[in-house]
Amino acid sequence: MAYQNVIVEHKDRVGIIVLNRPTQFNTFNTALAQETCSALLELDADNSVRVIVIKGAGKAFCTGIDISEFPGKTLQEYRDWVTLMERMIQIIAAMKKPVIASAHGYAVANGAGLIAACDLAVVAEGTKIGATAVNVGLFCMGPSVPMSRSLSRKRCLEMVMTGDMIEASDAERWGLVNKVVPIDKLEEETMALANKLAAKSPLALQMGKEAFYGMADLEYGKALAFTNEVFAALCVTEDAKEGVDAFLTKRKPQWKGK
Repeated sequence: MAYQNVIVEHKDRVGIIVLNRPTQFNTFNTALAQETCSALLELDADNSVRVIVIKGAGKAFCTGIDISEFPGKTLQEYRDWVTLMERMIQIIAAMKKPVIASAHGYAVANGAGLIAACDLAVVAEGTKIGATAVNVGLFCMGPSVPMSRSLSRKRCLEMVMTGDMIEASDAERWGLVNKVVPIDKLEEETMALANKLAAKSPLALQMGKEAFYGMADLEYGKALAFTNEVFAALCVTEDAKEGVDAFLTKRKPQWKGK
């Protein structure tokens, strides 16, 4: 597919999506939201790709929704508009493959939500992260869904209610991101993590991600029953047999993805 607002790249087994509205600090307008969703689905369906990275062009990762599209909509039009803006959050959770955010500069409102929605996040030192919609009379309701899965209730409410920006180091300490690195090491560290995941059994990661998100909202006993069922299904795959045999015979496994 030809894209105008994102750049899609391939580096070995890693697919990279670059949000490419740098002069607008990668705010999501309708076109960028649609293309980001399409790119995620395209890379998830690409058998040559095992891991996906999302990053931003220019000075920022993403500074939220382009509010120039805000005025003058009907209630139904607002429903459709915001549903599109939050669709990538659902897509990432439903995707088979791990998704890593690689953020720098600013990650604001839906940008902060996108970091939270990604399975993992590597962030450059000095990055400012905030759920700032409350400062313009709105509220980061959609972003609070994935944020509340990473942050404690009090920390999440602090972010969405105050609209204050936090430092990358605080985001790491609070559990919103995995790793904070120097800006000149951001790509290197992100790709190191992506390549580490790409070296694992793709089937194990895919089924494991499915089990993780599938059990998230289940009762404790039902969550265990669900994950047990998925684990049993994984045990009869060729990759599981190959991995165990490679471990026992002290050799490098050869993953088949089935």
